Amino acid sequence: MKYLLIFFFIFSILQGNDDLDLDNGREIYEQTCISCHGVNGDSNTNMNLVVKPRQLRKTILNQHQIYKVIKDGAREYGSKSDIMPSFKYVYSDEELQNVAYYVFTAFAKEQNSYYKKLEKEANLVTNLSLKKGKKFFTKKCSLCHGIKGDGESEYVEQSRGDINFIYPYNLQKIILDENQIFLYSKFGGKHWGSHTNDMPSWKKYDDMTLKSISRYIKENIINLK
Repeated sequence: MKYLLIFFFIFSILQGNDDLDLDNGREIYEQTCISCHGVNGDSNTNMNLVVKPRQLRKTILNQHQIYKVIKDGAREYGSKSDIMPSFKYVYSDEELQNVAYYVFTAFAKEQNSYYKKLEKEANLVTNLSLKKGKKFFTKKCSLCHGIKGDGESEYVEQSRGDINFIYPYNLQKIILDENQIFLYSKFGGKHWGSHTNDMPSWKKYDDMTLKSISRYIKENIINLK
């Protein structure tokens, strides 16, 4: 029964992509997205922005997550910047799905294969401890993200006057799953497409500790009311 469900899940994804229009996605990308994200999805453009667009070739997001960010904008999922706006009032839902399909196919597919390899390794990490995850989060992560994970902290308050300051994400709203949080914190934001080291790599800590933090964030921070 388990394998049957997996088969139907994979089939539904493939069938869904069959209904999408890659050429339409490319056309919209070239009309709208290319000025920020570039021809090759590497964000190598002349746009003079404090927060540069992420390099799509390095994104940790899957196709559905890409679609949601294009539709709702990055602020909806924890960004403190409006650099990635919502396009749900500009294009139809079908067109947004087409763009996500094109972005994933043209830029993110190879990176996603790399992510899947790391994800398999992440699934092997055991002996997780929510207590340890909370302790580490409180001691380290909260300095930027705040004790509630909402991106409000003393460090943020002290930095508000700096126009070049890149505000930490509101972790209560992030779109990442547990393994993505683990791998993002392990390798840092720049590894996954950010142009800065605003989110540093924490791989000096062991995987069990980092996975415990990601479990704590997933179960106790995201969608916190």
